[in-house]
Amino acid sequence: MEIGPIWRAMLKNKAGFVLIALQIAVTMTIMVNAIGIMQERANNIGRPSGMDEANTFALSSTLFIEYEDDQRKALIDEDLTAIRAVPGVRNVVATNSFPLRQGGWSMGLQLEPGNQSTDSVGTAIYFVDEHGAETFDAKIIDGQNFAPNQVAWDNPEDNTWPAIGIITEALAEEMFPDETGSVVGKTVYINDNDPVNIIGIVDQLQAPWEGWTGVERSMLVPERRISSFQRYVIRTEPGYRDELMPQIEEMLAARNKDRLIRGLTTMEDVRKLAYLGDSAMIKILTFVVGLLTIITGLGIVGLASFNVSRRTRQIGIRRALGATKPAIVRYFMLENLIVSTIGLVIGGVLAVALNIAMVEAFALEPLSWYVIPAAMVGLWIVGQAAVAGPARRASNISPAIATRSS
Repeated sequence: MEIGPIWRAMLKNKAGFVLIALQIAVTMTIMVNAIGIMQERANNIGRPSGMDEANTFALSSTLFIEYEDDQRKALIDEDLTAIRAVPGVRNVVATNSFPLRQGGWSMGLQLEPGNQSTDSVGTAIYFVDEHGAETFDAKIIDGQNFAPNQVAWDNPEDNTWPAIGIITEALAEEMFPDETGSVVGKTVYINDNDPVNIIGIVDQLQAPWEGWTGVERSMLVPERRISSFQRYVIRTEPGYRDELMPQIEEMLAARNKDRLIRGLTTMEDVRKLAYLGDSAMIKILTFVVGLLTIITGLGIVGLASFNVSRRTRQIGIRRALGATKPAIVRYFMLENLIVSTIGLVIGGVLAVALNIAMVEAFALEPLSWYVIPAAMVGLWIVGQAAVAGPARRASNISPAIATRSS
């Protein structure tokens, strides 16, 4: 089947084919960029937090009766000792926050003392003791963990920070981009002038805010808070989490009647809540892409059906002159392939242009190289499938009936 006659026939009815080509181009543009956004959101959802999420849960203890500082310290120590004594508990830490919780503490770090400047690097702060790294499943890849005698209670009257810290590998790379060796032993400054000596590097520990550009930058600080509100993060042995959650909650509630135990949650639930917006966005874009694809397919079906009705006599004459059914089907399939190709090429150019604009405006990730070819192939298949029905109906037109048509 020669393309020339098909092309000349299409030029006699340009309006319908132009509209379908434009519809395909718009669908292609929106589809490609929607897929790019969905990929980025899915990658975010799948990012590891650095924790042993399957075996970790958290809860909080809030005193509703005023306690002296020494009483609070004693209660916290007793809670931690009691939790660690429960069979199946691997470790526990009292901390201000944990990855993906959506709330926490952040500070700026800099290499020189003085007021913070644009060169300071933001980091999430986790106040922990010597059990923090293991509870968080933060693997120390360089340096060492805190020693018990390096962990102190916070002093509200003293605004200085602990002199040591453990940072994530991502934070180390951000702070010392030109360093080729170990950064353990180097000093950074926090709170403008307080020096912090880096004693250890952990592989990964995300910040509490999943949408933050510095989500991989965190620092463990060896300090315990004396607040009447305490958050316990508990890591269990594999398979014990669901069994121990109500057990530990009831134990803590029974040990002291002057407080409320609440906020019991698993890390898996924390992750779902943190990425709820991303999950909703993926569902919405999937629906939009699917709807556009269906509408485009229906448009192709409508145009092909109209052409079959308009060319009934012409098709019948061709059948009478010896054209086979497969030849008629090929005619309409090739005609649609030409229109689809024109639309997809235009759509591909528009998709790239739109992606460049979105990358600059919203700091999105550029499209992966394979997205546009994959979308083209997908829409080609949709177009051919949509035209297949009308093409088969055209091939079934009887030569006798067609030649009697006015």
